[in-house]
Amino acid sequence: MSRLTRVESQTRNREALLRTARQMFLTDGYHATSIARIAEAAGFSTGAVYSNFEGKAEIALLVLRDLQREQLGALRALISEPLDFEEQLTRLRTWADDAMTCGWPRLELEFALDARTEDSLIRAEADRQRSTVDYLTEVIEQRLVSIGADTGAVPVRQLVEAGVNLAIGLATRRVIDPKVTADGLVDIIRTTLAVIPRHPVGTD
Repeated sequence: MSRLTRVESQTRNREALLRTARQMFLTDGYHATSIARIAEAAGFSTGAVYSNFEGKAEIALLVLRDLQREQLGALRALISEPLDFEEQLTRLRTWADDAMTCGWPRLELEFALDARTEDSLIRAEADRQRSTVDYLTEVIEQRLVSIGADTGAVPVRQLVEAGVNLAIGLATRRVIDPKVTADGLVDIIRTTLAVIPRHPVGTD
């Protein structure tokens, strides 16, 4: 095998550190996971971590962006499937319950509390949350059009914003109370979609 270039080696090291950090963040939480623990678990020195990242906050932000991309990708695939409405809601409930129990909400919550004292992290988090609303608004508008819903009759973005806020609230509660489920969110989605005006697909 040919020897790795410095860039290739650094890329491989960063990926290994991010994989390890992700697993530890999701299992143990943000606060309990130190740079030293990440380095040891990944087989690197603490100095090697700092040569690749500015610190734990940067690592967590990168991990959260990856988690967000994966979860939103899965949600888009689910929403876009031409399934029976109730079957789609059932799968949505399963996705939400899985997302709430995978350690992601606790990581989001702990990181947000830690980031509130740093302006750059606050801006990054705010941008990330807004991008979630933008992304889901586009996906849901496309889906509503595909089923003949009159998207001009409903404030899709405002509804998505409210749904995201509710989902975050439920996920935060789930960190404290394992009895909390996504049923309330799914019921609100069902009720909202039931009253959206529709017209035959392909008509003006």
